[in-house]
Amino acid sequence: MATHHILLDVDTGVDDAMAIMFAVRHQDIDVRAVTCVDGNVPLPRVLQNTCRVLDALGAPRDLPVAAGASRPLLEAPRDAAQAHGADGLGGISLPHSDRPVSDLHAVELMRRTIEASDEPLTLVALAPLTNVALLLRMYPETAARLPGIVLMGGSASVGNATAVAEFNVWHDPEAARIVFESELPVRMYGLDVFDRVGLDEESVARLAASTDPLTTALGELLDFWLRDEDGLPGGPEAARIGDAGAVCSLVAPDLMDIRTLPVRVETAAGPARGQTVVDRRRGPGEDAEHGLADTGKHVQVVLGAQEDAVARLFLETVAPLDA
Repeated sequence: MATHHILLDVDTGVDDAMAIMFAVRHQDIDVRAVTCVDGNVPLPRVLQNTCRVLDALGAPRDLPVAAGASRPLLEAPRDAAQAHGADGLGGISLPHSDRPVSDLHAVELMRRTIEASDEPLTLVALAPLTNVALLLRMYPETAARLPGIVLMGGSASVGNATAVAEFNVWHDPEAARIVFESELPVRMYGLDVFDRVGLDEESVARLAASTDPLTTALGELLDFWLRDEDGLPGGPEAARIGDAGAVCSLVAPDLMDIRTLPVRVETAAGPARGQTVVDRRRGPGEDAEHGLADTGKHVQVVLGAQEDAVARLFLETVAPLDA
């Protein structure tokens, strides 16, 4: 019996695809619905990519899938196709999907799924947080029934979209601020850990050479991130499992270094916009002494992981090499 019942919110690019694979395949996870938001690629492509991955997994065709926000709350959308390929999935060979898609908006699907569930549902958000923020604002009583939100986003160190901002938060900082400042428990699996958990080049090659279509697709996804823009080896650190690590933190928190720390999302215009300011100080600073402290709400922050063990958990769940 599954012990984690979840809603999965995605902007399916390379890393979301691997996270969907892990969530659907893990025996302790029950995915109740998958919702899509603009992010890595435009929303129509996110929706098709999500369905293509679900088809490859053999997921039930009645698993609800819905499209949500097609842009951030305030700004124009800005994709990350340079990191995921023009189609968002690195050009891998998955066929077009005719999977049925809900007529409901993603936020409405979230609401109905939460209210219809006899078990508490955790919201696992692996994308810009626009859909999640809209749920919190439109249906606060329903959202309050969630035991928590596990998200991939932010960073306690460097960024990727900018020097200090991670893409998911930078894409829609206002939405992220709504989520981080909500009354719900939040676990942030940030870029710091995202970039450190991955598979070696030999494992990637073995996956890509498999005769199983899903395993081959996984190998191709990892290989896409293993190569730099010239098609040359980028080093084993590049074959990261990305967003899938956040889902791993749900089922194996013992493999993570999780601290409860104040986090504030920077929404002001300027070079720090989209930064998650994680306060790791041991005591108050001069800002508190002068009444200027604004450290944000306390959330769970994943600062590190047993990297090899997490990568092994992912691989054994999705595509064990000795199977």
